[in-house]
Amino acid sequence: MPFALNGNDYGQGIAFVIGAASMAEFVAKACSSPQTVEINAKKRAPTMMKWVVIGLLEGALLIGVTIFFDKKYSVPMIAGAAVEGIITYAEYAHGRNSGLSQPGPTTEEA
Repeated sequence: MPFALNGNDYGQGIAFVIGAASMAEFVAKACSSPQTVEINAKKRAPTMMKWVVIGLLEGALLIGVTIFFDKKYSVPMIAGAAVEGIITYAEYAHGRNSGLSQPGPTTEEA
């Protein structure tokens, strides 16, 4: 018998991963990458962070619609999306801050 922290309520982990992966994809669709933000922070940081927030809002909306149809897995979907949303925002914020405080060679002209 496999060990489960949720009392063997199967499917919860898969729903968590789907929520996390979906949030990452929604943000990636709207943005470039944390590395691009860092490399080109001087020129692109303000608009890139705007698109990170737009991607997070899009992800939250789509996860919200998803849980409307699948209430059984709503908690792990929300948890997965929230955890990934926090991680993704932190990655982009770090890229922005690092690129602005220690600028190096860019791939774009400022």
